[in-house]
Amino acid sequence: MLIDNFIKYLRYEKNYSSHTEISYFNDLTQFKSFIENEAQNQGEDIKITDIDNDLIRRWIAQLMEQHLKPRSVRRKLSALNSFYKYLIKIGVVTKNQAKLVSGPKLDKKLPVFVKNKDLEFIINDENEFTDDFEGHRNRFLIDFFYVTGMRKAELIGLKDEDVDFNSKTIRVTGKGNKQRLIPISDETLDHLSEYITLRNKEIKNKSIALFVKKNGNPLDHKLVYDIVHKHLSRIPTLSKKSPHVLRHSFATEMLNNGAEINAVKEILGHQSLASTEVYTHVSLEELKNIYQNAHPRAKK
Repeated sequence: MLIDNFIKYLRYEKNYSSHTEISYFNDLTQFKSFIENEAQNQGEDIKITDIDNDLIRRWIAQLMEQHLKPRSVRRKLSALNSFYKYLIKIGVVTKNQAKLVSGPKLDKKLPVFVKNKDLEFIINDENEFTDDFEGHRNRFLIDFFYVTGMRKAELIGLKDEDVDFNSKTIRVTGKGNKQRLIPISDETLDHLSEYITLRNKEIKNKSIALFVKKNGNPLDHKLVYDIVHKHLSRIPTLSKKSPHVLRHSFATEMLNNGAEINAVKEILGHQSLASTEVYTHVSLEELKNIYQNAHPRAKK
């Protein structure tokens, strides 16, 4: 019951995506099963107020023994941490036991990103997209990810009213229902206007969503992923082909071209500057590659 109420809280009060809801539900259900097994082994009930950080550490250790990736384990711990914050909010517990537990260390991998010339090749290829509403929508959707840096859930949640043509901004609702404004160029506004005109002409009885399917319903997460994955697959050197790669590409291009890191942080909607700083490492890696490929001593 507590888990179900927590998921409703995420949906209706925190405005979390359905993808996050499902992940949190699965993670917490898994933790509940672990507690039930522990209780059975001990021959007594374990109440929510009886759970301490040592018990949570044993759960984390069990997950690692099952060869789960550190990132997956950390996500599960994050879900439990959020659940405890909710339990404190409604007065079930007084202390966040999950906060006292550290997750496994992550391998520091640099974000995968698309180079501008590669994306331009895809966007400008006349044979890449069909000459109908879906083709025009898909072309603009990929470009829109790249020029705004927004998350997949943020793009899906956009409405027509979030676009301000006068101030040249897009109002985005991000994680935790926090809103921010993303500036967009005149060229993007022109493309957006063309898309809306075509959409209104072709799609009848559409929803209030900015990006829609042929039947007028909002796009879903799987469809958006499939669209991006399909077209980014044209780039053979790209190891990942998800919408988030385009977000990485936006941040990398901004910093490579002299944007101030705090400004990029605000546009991306990062809470911590450390989340944005990873893209400066990408820039440094690019410089190393250029040096190693160009300097005669480096080649040796």
